[in-house]
Amino acid sequence: MESRLSKIEKIRQIPVGWLEIGEKEKNVINEILESGRISEGKKTYEFEKKWSEFIGAKYCVATSSGTAALITGLTALKYHYKLENRPKVITSPLTYISDANAIVLSGFEPIFVDIDPNTFNITPEGIEKCLKNSNDISKFSIVLPVDLMGYPVKLDQVKQIAQKYNLHVLDDAAEAHGTTYKGKKCGSDADIGVFSFYIAHNIQAGEMGAVTTNNYDLYLLSKKIKTNGRFCECETCTRDKGFCPSLNSYKGEDDFDPRFFHDIIGYNFKTMEFQAAIGIVQLEKIEEIISKRLEIVKYLNEHLEEFSHFLQLPLFQEEVSYLAYPIVIKKPEFISRRKLRTELEIRGIETRPLFGCIPTQQPAYSYLKEKYSGKLPNAEYIGANGFYIGCHQYLTKEDLDYIINSFKDILK
Repeated sequence: MESRLSKIEKIRQIPVGWLEIGEKEKNVINEILESGRISEGKKTYEFEKKWSEFIGAKYCVATSSGTAALITGLTALKYHYKLENRPKVITSPLTYISDANAIVLSGFEPIFVDIDPNTFNITPEGIEKCLKNSNDISKFSIVLPVDLMGYPVKLDQVKQIAQKYNLHVLDDAAEAHGTTYKGKKCGSDADIGVFSFYIAHNIQAGEMGAVTTNNYDLYLLSKKIKTNGRFCECETCTRDKGFCPSLNSYKGEDDFDPRFFHDIIGYNFKTMEFQAAIGIVQLEKIEEIISKRLEIVKYLNEHLEEFSHFLQLPLFQEEVSYLAYPIVIKKPEFISRRKLRTELEIRGIETRPLFGCIPTQQPAYSYLKEKYSGKLPNAEYIGANGFYIGCHQYLTKEDLDYIINSFKDILK
């Protein structure tokens, strides 16, 4: 009996994310191999400089992953502002689980507020409502919004609320490389910004993250935290023992080596030269990448508009650097997410669920389910009915037309 799969005349493979390794990428990798230095060094420092310049922040610290960047940023805020007795962090329930994990692993407690159903982001109104309804505002310390799918949070309003309640802001811009809000790039205007350069993101390095900040003290702390609390992580200290130019000091008359002297507790979140080098090459193409993704979202929206009465298509905004093409099923009684995703996958179009509502739909946080059940309606609905497909720069017009025709074939 002929299988369902074999009945489809043309099977295309359209992944959510893709990276084509060109000659330039191969050349820089070979340079690193020939140099004999594969742990972070000159290429990492170069990437940090170029990324901070692109984002519009004064400082950047590269880490081994986006999750490592989150933990580093949270820990830096915790140490610098002495937040040990203020454990509550307001954040999004609809995001990749690393945000909640990083909060918990850094010794904080996640407090979830509902999202805007169109941008998937927590709102200033939701943040303030949470604080006003709290029995003990003094326990709150940080607001951690997530610029999900590239959509920017209303950071100016979030910062006003944070200032009003003496809170700090960590902007998770991992999915918003180059997105701007009121003239500023995501990750440039909070106490700390964090990024991920995972394979499906707009700048793709495999596994790498970054912390950005305009605060020199937080910058130095982040560098220390990611290297096991090393006394100093400036470039000179990693080469020359004894003298620390960043701190402008010697350590007495002892045989002092700042590489092996640790004055705080930290982690090993260093990256490698390979990822940084690929990131540098990718960064040279960032404007082209953003532009191509915008064109793809616009094209798909125009040609899938006929299904907008039961599919919520992504909100199109010129300022957004799109991570992917998110879709929310408005009428699951017409077609379920599982059914639609299965049919797309059969046709070679890779899909991903839109993460899920962390406290009510993720088993790791089942201990919070009773507390939050029914209180996050937008996040719960989208967590159950939202998904995304790729909109990366390697897709051709033929790929896009195939996606459109596949939707038409399934939904008609």
